Amino acid sequence: MDPTTDNAGQSGDAGTARASLEALRAEIAKAVVGQDPAVTGLVVALLCRGHVLLEGVPGVAKTLLVRALASALELDTKRVQFTPDLMPSDVTGSLVYDARTAEFSFQPGPVFTNLLLADEINRTPPKTQSSLLEAMEERQVTVDGTPRPLPEPFLVAATQNPVEYEGTYPLPEAQLDRFLLKLTIPLPSRQDEIDVLTRHASGFNPRDLRAAGVRPVAGPADLEAARAAVAKTTVSPEITAYVVDICRATRESPSLTLGVSPRGATALLATSRAWAWLTGRDYVTPDDVKALALPTLRHRIQLRPEAEMEGVTADAVINAVLAHVPVPR
Repeated sequence: MDPTTDNAGQSGDAGTARASLEALRAEIAKAVVGQDPAVTGLVVALLCRGHVLLEGVPGVAKTLLVRALASALELDTKRVQFTPDLMPSDVTGSLVYDARTAEFSFQPGPVFTNLLLADEINRTPPKTQSSLLEAMEERQVTVDGTPRPLPEPFLVAATQNPVEYEGTYPLPEAQLDRFLLKLTIPLPSRQDEIDVLTRHASGFNPRDLRAAGVRPVAGPADLEAARAAVAKTTVSPEITAYVVDICRATRESPSLTLGVSPRGATALLATSRAWAWLTGRDYVTPDDVKALALPTLRHRIQLRPEAEMEGVTADAVINAVLAHVPVPR
């Protein structure tokens, strides 16, 4: 498929859809350097109708990544900066009185979009954080007793800073569990950082993605075709049992107070299927499960305080579980 065509994403063919989604990496790379795993994670989330928590220090292009993805997919995107004084209605919308008609009308909030960037979600109080729960789970917003459906596709990409705890409100486990994936955005390598500075020295403007050459290479029709193909991806009983065994093993880990719930097991199965399809197969292998285990499960477990003091991390626990659980042949 030609990435510059205006009707990109109109085909419903699964093969064309896969090629279009694979082209996203090259297109987003025009704006974001060296974040292929995060791009893949966001695409997997879209295929699974899930949401993503992006964790990284300020300045590693989390916002730019989501904006570039929206541009390459021809999707609408909005950004909300979460602050301590943000109210739920600032996210969902509210009823506004019209003096001319003497009636209340609904004014949609920024959540009515395809890709919502919830910037620094842990900086706002739990009441406002929870305003996203219905949107994320039910894909609708209820105001004054009236449910209002959200656009399709709909994805929340929430960011949080892992090192700044002053004035933050950590997300409760129930809300963390609503995120399909938790992606860590690392600092760039030396060469990637040189490439970033070279681009800026050449006049790159992160606020003008069109000038950077980012063009639509896929669209909602491609996503629908891809989702239908993912749903047909074969999962053997052995793979299903493998996923269950991994999740059950986390519940028995001495380093954890909270293991992976059945919802987490369902999520791991879904992301493994999406990854298998993206890599060109119509069946899931144990390697697919291993590849998605960290981003799918790392935010669904809770470390014991003594384990944290010893330097144990969630990723280390999951890697230990993967090394311990027998792999189906």
